[in-house]
Amino acid sequence: MASQLPVKVVFVSLLEAAVSFHLFPNVFSARSFTGAFVVYSVINWSIYALYIVVIYPFFLSPLRHLPKPSGSWGPIIAHGPIMFSRPPGEAHLKMMKDCPDAGLIHFRSFFHVDRLLLASPAAIADVLVHKTYDFEKTPWIRAFLKQFLGDGLLTTEGEEHKHQRKHIMPAFSFRHIKELYPVFWSKSLELCDVVKAEMAEKMNDVLELNHFATQVTMDIIGLAGLGRDIGSLRNSEDELISTYEEILEPTSEKGIYFVMHLLFPPRFIKMLPWKLNERTRITTGSLKRICTEFVQEKKARMKTESEEQIDILSILLRSNTFSDQGMVDQLLTFLAAGHETTSSAFTWASHLLAINPSVQTRLRAEIHEAISSPKWILTDKVDLAALLESLPYLNAVCNETLRLFPTIPVSARIAVRNTTISSQHVPAGTLCFIVPWAINRNPALWGPDAGEFRPERWIDQETGRANGIGSAESNYAFLTFLHGPRSCIGERFARAELRALLAVFCGSFEMSMADPKEVVRAGGTITSKPINGMKLRLKPVDW
Repeated sequence: MASQLPVKVVFVSLLEAAVSFHLFPNVFSARSFTGAFVVYSVINWSIYALYIVVIYPFFLSPLRHLPKPSGSWGPIIAHGPIMFSRPPGEAHLKMMKDCPDAGLIHFRSFFHVDRLLLASPAAIADVLVHKTYDFEKTPWIRAFLKQFLGDGLLTTEGEEHKHQRKHIMPAFSFRHIKELYPVFWSKSLELCDVVKAEMAEKMNDVLELNHFATQVTMDIIGLAGLGRDIGSLRNSEDELISTYEEILEPTSEKGIYFVMHLLFPPRFIKMLPWKLNERTRITTGSLKRICTEFVQEKKARMKTESEEQIDILSILLRSNTFSDQGMVDQLLTFLAAGHETTSSAFTWASHLLAINPSVQTRLRAEIHEAISSPKWILTDKVDLAALLESLPYLNAVCNETLRLFPTIPVSARIAVRNTTISSQHVPAGTLCFIVPWAINRNPALWGPDAGEFRPERWIDQETGRANGIGSAESNYAFLTFLHGPRSCIGERFARAELRALLAVFCGSFEMSMADPKEVVRAGGTITSKPINGMKLRLKPVDW
């Protein structure tokens, strides 16, 4: 196998040097064993480089006959630069359009290293469901994420991941999420009150929404996840919010920092005189300190609290499954993934409504018709979960937003053993790309209007009710939350939270872009966020 060859090259060079130097001293001109080894190493490494760059990829690779996209940057470079492309996933979408009938697309990275792009539901199902443990998250991505998330659910693999997921799953059950709807709704109302107060204080109807989206989703995960009101909406200088905003701000420097972790060992990057290294150390240290304090505080409070506490942290602590450090790692994961997923989705949904006023008007009409008063709905007589989940257009707008702007636009898995995808042999070590941004927008799966914001695709035209797969023919055409054992464990949580936020905000404000001519661009490293924030013009409406 190609990945074993470097060791063989060194061994063969040593053997050749020993044989020629000791058995044929008159034939070989080197005066020392070291000299012989250097000469043979140069020869063998040159042959190895030729094998890796030319012979294996073009003549021996079992993937060489698969469909290939156009647009290569030339020899050696090949399609390597797509890792720098923005928005993340757009280059992969172009590949799918170049090969519309392909289930697997073969392309080559730097030095012609094989890469696979999964483009069909069957291929995606194999990797995510049928053979999920033949593939793992890449070690370098996991090492990068561990800086911020510790050894939580998102960074573990194998038996450890199975163990963690099994014991965390009860906290995200349908029954538990249903009980959290009032938390989502009350914090959504608080968001609107804070926004109105901000507009009145500054006498300005233009607002940068992304910051408030981060605050409200952090408050929600605080209450629902920790049983603790973090109060970010009431405290604009909150340390937790400022830390996450610094980490997740989509800058070019952070994009380079992320790519560097794909190319070089973390130890090498930490040695560089790079200010971002120091900022990363400070921000990750702050997060771990805050989460440690949260866990210690919660354990102390649980001694006097009722067993009826429904927040996620209480459920996990009562399970007695995780150590204190393990709880900190899970908390780091919940805070990051739990607030960022919905924060980004809510920001993008507001943008899409702002540039599609007819959709916004129709959604507001549905909300006002179903809910006469946003505060009345919190009474015990109303099943809030059932009501919001029954609104077809609200759910259609949420689904369409999540389709067009998946929080994690590009994901990858590496084959940990020789396996197959759609009957195609895939050697161990092959990197396979699963790209929600591309799959969710692929015209071959969603039709010619795949790139358009059209919530109606999620509503059955005959019954008027929401459908589960939109206009696609397979649920694997929608990858925002992935599928299978490695799917997003918080999908129900994120969907419920987004329903509540969007219903309250659209019911309370008429939205338009502060600059109607602005072209909003998606950026970020791991997640997808608007590069320059989201500036909206808001007008309160009667409810």
